[in-house]
Amino acid sequence: MLRSLSGLTTRGRCLLAAGVAAAVCAAVLNERDLLRVAVFVVALPLFVALLASASKVRIGASRKLLPDRVHVGGQGEVQLDLWRTGKLPAGEVLLEDGVPYALGSRPRFVVERLPQHRSVALRYPVQPVLRGIQQVGPLRATITDPFGLCEFERELISHSRLVVVPRIVGLWGLPAGAGLGAGDDGNVRLHAGQGETDVVVRQYRHGDDMRKVHWRSTARRDEIMVRVDERPWRGGTTVLLDHRAAAHHGTGPAASLEWAVEFAASVCLHLRRAGHRVRLVSEHSRVLADTPGGGGQQYDNIVLDALAALQPAHERDITTGYDPAQGQELIAVLGTVSNESVDQLSRYRPRGVRSLAVLLDTPSWSGGMSAPEHRAAATEESAALLRAAGWGVVVAGPDSLMPQVWAELCQSAVPRSSLIGGPA
Repeated sequence: MLRSLSGLTTRGRCLLAAGVAAAVCAAVLNERDLLRVAVFVVALPLFVALLASASKVRIGASRKLLPDRVHVGGQGEVQLDLWRTGKLPAGEVLLEDGVPYALGSRPRFVVERLPQHRSVALRYPVQPVLRGIQQVGPLRATITDPFGLCEFERELISHSRLVVVPRIVGLWGLPAGAGLGAGDDGNVRLHAGQGETDVVVRQYRHGDDMRKVHWRSTARRDEIMVRVDERPWRGGTTVLLDHRAAAHHGTGPAASLEWAVEFAASVCLHLRRAGHRVRLVSEHSRVLADTPGGGGQQYDNIVLDALAALQPAHERDITTGYDPAQGQELIAVLGTVSNESVDQLSRYRPRGVRSLAVLLDTPSWSGGMSAPEHRAAATEESAALLRAAGWGVVVAGPDSLMPQVWAELCQSAVPRSSLIGGPA
């Protein structure tokens, strides 16, 4: 009863107070007719409160996301189905669905009367501006009786998961011999170990088997190096995405990290549709996605879902201790990198294996100029160090077009390279 009375509106409380006052006056004046009116006035809001309290449990709803995976800048739709079961009537229903700011404004609906034998369909659009795993909901209903005397709030539906994937940009062309595993490039790649076929080494870690020590590399680098059991995949490419928070500038959709994520996603899907096997790894060689070559929306979604859920890392520098590509061709999308990080990336790469990098001039994402003459000195120094190590490097700013950056990267692969292939 107390729970029901808590739902009384201002109108209901005033009516209840008026009834009590009328009852007191009837007792003082000994007016039975006024007492009957007072009893009716008091009983009406109490009866309505009990009725509304009972009817609120008879309203149900469902939510559908159309589709449940949307790319940044795209448009989706949410469908709400509302129905009433049982024979108790329901008055006006105010619906409010929880929508995060990254998906648009919060929708509100007013349904005056719910039919008993069919559902009412409501729709509203969502336009995501930022990638991520977004939670839509909860759906809350405020149910009011036909007289407006009481109202109750109820959560009809909890959260629904909406995956907002990065925007994909169409790319054209491939570096000459990319991922083919044949010809001059493929032959160099498959015999690019430290003096042995398919040998990939890394730094010694506590607990490693001493029988795996690669003594030739140990003598050359003056530190214990061990062989990696996994052999490099032939005809594959590793895409490395640097997602350290300290390596990027800017916030929201215009952050340098979002540019890097969109470019990495576009490269992964472009290479996959060209028939290459693609590994997507973080700057610390953690595998984010691993997909075979060939087409298929299912495998594309593996990459997109991994990037949608990607959060900035808290490490300050890149410290791998071994080749992050495990002997494969490497395409690295890097933020701000120190000289030590450049050394970590390049020192363990086998000689002759193609290594490409898109280096973001991240200070320009903070409002600085992105023209070549205004690039940060640290960015130019990192680019020079990578080029000196045999990498093909392209420096990108916030105004750089991704297809143009990719075309320059293909041309920087080897001096004799040319663009082959077509649009993805």
